[in-house]
Amino acid sequence: MSISTATSRSLPGAASVVLVTTEIRWGIVGPGRIADKVTRDFAVVDGARAVAVASRSPERAQAFAERHGLERAYGSYAEIVADPDVDVLYLSTPHPQHHAVALAALDAGKALLVEKAFTATTAGAAEVIDRARATGLFTMEAMWTRFQPAVVALRELIADGAIGEVRSVQADLGVAREYDASDRLFAMELGGGALLDVGVYVVSFAQMLLGSPDRVTATGSLFPSGADAEAALLLDYGDGRSATLTTSLRHALPGQARVFGTAGWIDVLPRFHHPETIVLHRAGAEPETITRPALGQGYSHELIEVTEGVRAGRGESAVMPLADTLAVQTVLGEAADQLGVAHAEDTTVLS
Repeated sequence: MSISTATSRSLPGAASVVLVTTEIRWGIVGPGRIADKVTRDFAVVDGARAVAVASRSPERAQAFAERHGLERAYGSYAEIVADPDVDVLYLSTPHPQHHAVALAALDAGKALLVEKAFTATTAGAAEVIDRARATGLFTMEAMWTRFQPAVVALRELIADGAIGEVRSVQADLGVAREYDASDRLFAMELGGGALLDVGVYVVSFAQMLLGSPDRVTATGSLFPSGADAEAALLLDYGDGRSATLTTSLRHALPGQARVFGTAGWIDVLPRFHHPETIVLHRAGAEPETITRPALGQGYSHELIEVTEGVRAGRGESAVMPLADTLAVQTVLGEAADQLGVAHAEDTTVLS
């Protein structure tokens, strides 16, 4: 990194990690709908600033830069990867493009925030994670759910034993979308399908609370393009614990979650992937409603996590560690295999 530094240290088997003291400069890769929302939240993040954007369409990049007051707009991903005045890249391209851009960015010394799903395949995720650990550069999946104040409160309640031992998780998330074979939601070459787009939320939520399952059982249906239209997943933990998860691009779902323990349960009110309110049901007690609004639009919390991690010279997040990202990607990959969905990484994105 080229930003001002206080000191540096070396991790075993890793490159020197820079501890930074000044503003963290961000680049946006892929100026789509989510990037628009995320970039607006830089306004409430201290010590971080978006300075550049890249798209394979120079016109889209320039329009995004003007809309958000960014200094530089690039017409290729390779140009922003090579920019010495960018410290962190936020990748919000279609899923299959994350892998190649992330590897190039890490090789160029850039820290990363990578939109979910992290990659299109489990093998692709493993390669990026291995490279991130080898370089020591901060890398994190943009699973904003884990950083929402209401979800933080949920985890604290569970850690304090409010509902006893967690034994089961239920979660659903789905939207009704009209089928269009050329749309990224349905096109296989763009990582289409419910699993990678919305299913990642339900899987990550269950993994956060229960860990990695012993067995994944999936059923569902496909669009004509071969992308998954809907899926129901049963995660079996081999000791009676389980997660029942539903996701869809064919029909809308409430977006609610429920965590069951031996001494009560917690409802996460819709939509659970960015909630403001949870309801605690302790055995023998009246329900307790807990509301924790997000800062900004809610994306600020993951931006703060990355910014502080880069400044401190850490390699990853304790809240969204790389091991959890790989575990989630593994479940998604197993479910896709069972449904007959074959995703692949895009190896041409930087050419």
